[in-house]
Amino acid sequence: MDPTTLTWQPYGEEHLPALTGLAQACLAADGGLPLFVQSPLLRARLLQARTLGAWHDGELVAAVGVGTDRRPVSMTGLVHPAWRGRGLGGRLLSWAGEQAGSEELLVTTETWSSGAEALFAARGFDRTFVEWVQRHDLGTLPDVAAPEGLRAEPVTWAAGPELFATYQASFADRPGFRAPEAEEWLGELREDDEYRPDLSLLARGPDGRPVGFVNVIGTWIDQVGVVPEWRKRRVGAYLVARALRSLAGDGAGEAWLCVNDDNPAAALYRRLGFADAGRRARYLLRHP
Repeated sequence: MDPTTLTWQPYGEEHLPALTGLAQACLAADGGLPLFVQSPLLRARLLQARTLGAWHDGELVAAVGVGTDRRPVSMTGLVHPAWRGRGLGGRLLSWAGEQAGSEELLVTTETWSSGAEALFAARGFDRTFVEWVQRHDLGTLPDVAAPEGLRAEPVTWAAGPELFATYQASFADRPGFRAPEAEEWLGELREDDEYRPDLSLLARGPDGRPVGFVNVIGTWIDQVGVVPEWRKRRVGAYLVARALRSLAGDGAGEAWLCVNDDNPAAALYRRLGFADAGRRARYLLRHP
């Protein structure tokens, strides 16, 4: 497989099946976010304003999409596992840098590999974000007793303001946290066809005040939060375990979540039966 035999040219919507095949090959080799191979996210990441693909005998073996409508300029690139180590990733990165010009360049990767990380570091990119993608086989379920004095109930829209307040209180002490407006946050949940309020939970203490929550979207544990005064009482473990049991009872065979690389909750999720299924990350090239 000689790189000199490649044809480099832009690609578009008509090449979505080829992009899907390339993303599936990378996900199989590297792990990462399974949603990446589905059309909505694949379009958002790779069918951006400017594109460049490498073709060999009719097969797409490398691709990069660059979005120039926001700052920093964003890019996502993929190289087929069978074509790595031949300089294709470097060429994609150089081309994306040319499109960015003097603007900062943000690399978004939903399928992480050590080789790509080494390339980004060598080119001066700083890793700004990395999180584990974790999968739970619902054939085996954790059993976590309810903390004393705690009761949990399915989410209702009538309790929406309480749900948002619990989310805000749970995340307020995290570095860099910026709370959205309540209407915006709740509106996104309402508009998400896969949001499961019946499987999501709002936990209350003995006095009836909310102390924790878990939101379920599709088969994803999307958000888990516990207010500071109720932490270290296994509230999060209990809520996640209940959500997993509800998903299994609803017929799901697996559940997923993402957790920041330095979040202690990652170890908790592993104890509950989640297994690491890859990483996703962001890298930023800053200009002096």
